Amino acid sequence: MATLSGKTLFITGASRGIGKAIALRAARDGANVVIAAKTESPHPKLEGTIHTAAAEIEAAGGKALAVACDVRSEEQIALAVEKAVARFGGLDVLVNNASAIFLAGTAETPMKRWDLMHQVNARGTFACSQACLPHLARAKNPHILNLSPPLSLEPKWFAPHVAYTISKFGMSLCVLGMAEELRERGIAVNALWPRTMIATAAVQNLLGGDEAMAISRKPEIVADAAHAILLRDSRSCTGNFFIDEKVLAEEGVTDLSSYSMVPGGELANDLFVD
Repeated sequence: MATLSGKTLFITGASRGIGKAIALRAARDGANVVIAAKTESPHPKLEGTIHTAAAEIEAAGGKALAVACDVRSEEQIALAVEKAVARFGGLDVLVNNASAIFLAGTAETPMKRWDLMHQVNARGTFACSQACLPHLARAKNPHILNLSPPLSLEPKWFAPHVAYTISKFGMSLCVLGMAEELRERGIAVNALWPRTMIATAAVQNLLGGDEAMAISRKPEIVADAAHAILLRDSRSCTGNFFIDEKVLAEEGVTDLSSYSMVPGGELANDLFVD
């Protein structure tokens, strides 16, 4: 059975949530995981730091490197990649998971929020991909996986929060372009998005607290889908906009009840999913 054993994953925003879940799933295979995230010290509203995530990864059977990295900074990205390659000898996978969210209309969105979302989401994804590219090109089955939605020009996905939508679709446009650009080099570039809301700090703090969490699934469903994608042949699996439960169905997993925060409870669709 194929695994990620010995592979090196560079995961942005991996100190908590979906990023950490992907890291832990890889760690159970014996992978090397670079936690590239901002949180070095405990935050009053957010659980976890790069150091606590590293400890969990080691406990799960992987090898971890915690690197403080703000993806808005080209210098910090370059240093994080340099440290990763020095520690593990190369890179096999980049997961662009770091993301900023602010759901508001045009008049209600301060420009500093626009700037933050575009710097982290679209620009950060591009910058990390650019920095990792030379090392991925030397890997045997290299993958870039962006946690971003399927592209759509439906006005309903833009009208309530145009700034956020443009920033997330910027990540997806990176998939569209880079997959074709890098096809001949054998570097896969794909997107993954959850069908339902996922129980993360963003959902807890920004989208409805405990009520929103109750209609969400656990981050592990995205992690298991990501794991399945990253095991696929990079030359034949590229340019896709995957939905988590569809990936799992392709792997023969149809009972998703264990992923629900409330067993048997109602689930809410995520943004950008009909």
